[in-house]
Amino acid sequence: FLRREAGERRAYDKIRKALLLDILRPDAERGDDRRLPANEKRVKILAAITKLRLVACHAMFADDVVTPPDQVVPGTKQRALVELLRGLKDAGHKALVFSQFVRHLEIARAAATAAGITSLQLDGSTPAKDRAALVDEFQAGGVDAFFLSLKAGGTGLNLVRASYVVHLDPWWNPAVEDQAADRAHRIGQTEPVTVVRLIAEDTLEEEMLDLHEQKRALVEGVLEGTAAAASLSVDELTALVTHTRRSSRAADRAQELADDDDVGERRA
Repeated sequence: FLRREAGERRAYDKIRKALLLDILRPDAERGDDRRLPANEKRVKILAAITKLRLVACHAMFADDVVTPPDQVVPGTKQRALVELLRGLKDAGHKALVFSQFVRHLEIARAAATAAGITSLQLDGSTPAKDRAALVDEFQAGGVDAFFLSLKAGGTGLNLVRASYVVHLDPWWNPAVEDQAADRAHRIGQTEPVTVVRLIAEDTLEEEMLDLHEQKRALVEGVLEGTAAAASLSVDELTALVTHTRRSSRAADRAQELADDDDVGERRA
């Protein structure tokens, strides 16, 4: 689990509170405290969950401004990834790096490139005719890491050159992550394969991991358009946005407030 910096926590919490206001009181500023219909509320909550997942990856996603990947200052996750990839490179290991979000994949790859990590990328925009060439290049051992979107690179590829698989963000269905890791577990693999998950502490990502254990049967359908998604009530979905593990840890809350005070004093 990655402990985020104070600024990252504040950006996440600010977005979370704004999304909750929109979900629970959509017209609060106009004095209208009406309740949304369940279906409309569910759509809003699922959109909020996607937004929070992005902000857990990097605080820049709190804004709607699109910044070129090579101009984004690495956050906690990207710095942790760079440190990991540097160590793997020094030890002679290759890695597959997966993300749900292409924008996050691009930011992470830019941070790795700036640190001297050579890499390739395959996502949904990669032409089908180029995919085999990218796989062959990685398998030849000329680059340190292969960045892949989970949807485009999670199945059908043989990437046994890698002995490490890194998930930058969790997916609801652990079986999908397992399928992605299997890209390195194919016939021809001669080394143990290590799977690493980079999880932002006190964010929705922790709740997703809890769902893996608590509601495994339901998780498979969430956001995938299956009937299982409907088994999660609106209240349960709302709880994913409202609850964090930090909310029940008084000591951590006190530290967060102290961080805020410190920032305020430095600005004054």
